[in-house]
Amino acid sequence: MDFVLGFFKEFVNLGAAVMLPVVIALLGILFRMRPSQAIRSGLLVGIGFQGIVLIITFLLSTMQPVFDFYKVLGSGYDVAEIGFAALGGASWTAPYAIFVIPAIILVNIILIRLKWTKVLNVDIWNFMHFLVPGALAWVLFDSPVIGFLVTLALSVIDLFIAEWCAPQWGEFFGLEGTACTCLGFIVYEYPLAMLINKIIDVIPGINKIDLNIEKLSSKIGILGDPAIIGLFVGLFLGVLTQQDLASILKLMAGMAAVLVLIPRMVSIMMEGLSPIGAGASEFANKHLDADSEIYVGMDIALGLGDPACITCTSIMIPITVGLSFLIPGMRFFPAAILAEVCYVSPMAVLASKGNIFRTLVIMTVFMYLMLFFANMFAPYATEMLRACGVDFGGGLVTASHFGYNPGCLIVEFIAKLLGI
Repeated sequence: MDFVLGFFKEFVNLGAAVMLPVVIALLGILFRMRPSQAIRSGLLVGIGFQGIVLIITFLLSTMQPVFDFYKVLGSGYDVAEIGFAALGGASWTAPYAIFVIPAIILVNIILIRLKWTKVLNVDIWNFMHFLVPGALAWVLFDSPVIGFLVTLALSVIDLFIAEWCAPQWGEFFGLEGTACTCLGFIVYEYPLAMLINKIIDVIPGINKIDLNIEKLSSKIGILGDPAIIGLFVGLFLGVLTQQDLASILKLMAGMAAVLVLIPRMVSIMMEGLSPIGAGASEFANKHLDADSEIYVGMDIALGLGDPACITCTSIMIPITVGLSFLIPGMRFFPAAILAEVCYVSPMAVLASKGNIFRTLVIMTVFMYLMLFFANMFAPYATEMLRACGVDFGGGLVTASHFGYNPGCLIVEFIAKLLGI
């Protein structure tokens, strides 16, 4: 059993860029596609996703001077903050992980068979959205069984909400046949974003503000081109963070490249996913008695192809830093969270239909709540991470998931009510 768990952990640790081609190719063969076609689909999905990862890495590298500018503000805090990658890896050490992963996959297939869902979640790396709250429940309530049940229950809830979001997701981003299955963004952020939009709708004057890149493009011509927008975004960040001329020029060129390249990588992924989606629907109709299309559950990163996402991400970085100083009793600086802001943008952009003003309002509210709760529940986060082998020399540690993952928030509030 330890060997199986070790193999699975090592496979997951290879990252989505390696996992996706393998999983997609195996699914294609399962769906009775020709092996050559299934392998090609898997490779295209992997190549596209690897391209997205490389561009996001390039984006973060390009913006490093900006992060460095703000990082000097972070001295004096007594809580360490880690990124989602380290947190996800830690969650796989839970003692029930080897059992719950096949259980999640099996339950997903059963629910499709029963026609209770149309979503086939192949985004195994992001099972961490279920594993982290489950590991937190395991540690706080001292019960692997509770951890297992929390993890499994969240995976089921995720399918239903992903299906609800899928039509809007597919239509707006041009990702038909896919669904976003990242729990925190679809179960928490998207409904919150819709609520904020409803509130804005009834505020006179504010409800008339419509800063939409596509509409602006039709009015201002080349100035609305993603590459040109990238230049202005880089200029804005460089001037705001007092960079020298060379750094500003690098920021401008880098941001322009990111806004042009990410949509191209998404299109490569979709070239691979489209045959898989068609094969899944055909297989479901024949063998699972399903009478409609199957949505392939994928990473939130697919939504980054919209120019509004990276534009709003860039603007939100200094706003997020400012928000951290508005949190009562703030004990950590959001260094790793700054690198995660880009993943918050797609659902906010989707809910606001590309309206940059509304997107920024949504992201500001969401980021404040994330920082607030990640700070409040740092002691719980520390207990969980220590149990999973992450220890910062006896100090406190936290991460973004403890502030926005709905499973974590529910577990944390229950523990607080019980006085744990």
